[in-house]
Amino acid sequence: MKVMICDDEPLARDRLTRMLARIDDVTLVGEAQNGRELLLGIQLHSPDIVLTDIRMPTMDGLEAATHIANLDQPPAIVFCSAYDEYAIKAFQVQAIGYLLKPIRQNDLEDVIRQASKVNKAQLASVRQEMGGEDVDEPVSARQCISVKSHRGLELIPISDIRYFKADQKYVTVRYSEGEVLVDETLKELEDELVGRFVRVHRNALVSLAHLEAVENLDSGYQVRLQGVEEKVVISRRHVAVLKKRLQAM
Repeated sequence: MKVMICDDEPLARDRLTRMLARIDDVTLVGEAQNGRELLLGIQLHSPDIVLTDIRMPTMDGLEAATHIANLDQPPAIVFCSAYDEYAIKAFQVQAIGYLLKPIRQNDLEDVIRQASKVNKAQLASVRQEMGGEDVDEPVSARQCISVKSHRGLELIPISDIRYFKADQKYVTVRYSEGEVLVDETLKELEDELVGRFVRVHRNALVSLAHLEAVENLDSGYQVRLQGVEEKVVISRRHVAVLKKRLQAM
């Protein structure tokens, strides 16, 4: 059983390393101190199980797990959390492996035996639960969108995206270097990225940070976005909402 650990605290990683060494048929294949390093390590080492902290700089454990779930053969994910039992209920309900810090040896052994693959629906539910009133610090939205290419898993920063546009079962992501397709829905993206993107059409979300102008045409309105030639049409029912959002900025 190949295992990777991810924690921004060196002492926590060292402790897990010692504990894993006591378990037969388990091999530690890599360490990471944030979600980005973890994603790179997974592509290099192909672990069976990932033990990851939740709160980390650069990319937290939940966002990393969201990207991991997009892999063709994702490893099992076990979250390591310092939250009290009441907050951990979210993980129990979704049957995602978890360990409450400080981690005990027998708990680590049990969760490795029982770890199962995590899917995107489970992660979305956990993120919603963790962002609820029972948690002092809500979980932030993703900072990146993950796509699979011939180079493996690639991350596109949300801050670099100009718009999302739905087309049948896929959504086109337009960013500074081109376009990619993702299999998420506009509704999911709109709910998660509220405050950063705004719906201008039933099939389009645009970045408020990159919005340069609302242009009035004979046939209606369109949005001009920084760094891209394409214009995004605004439906009549969304014009008033968009103008209100811009006035509040």
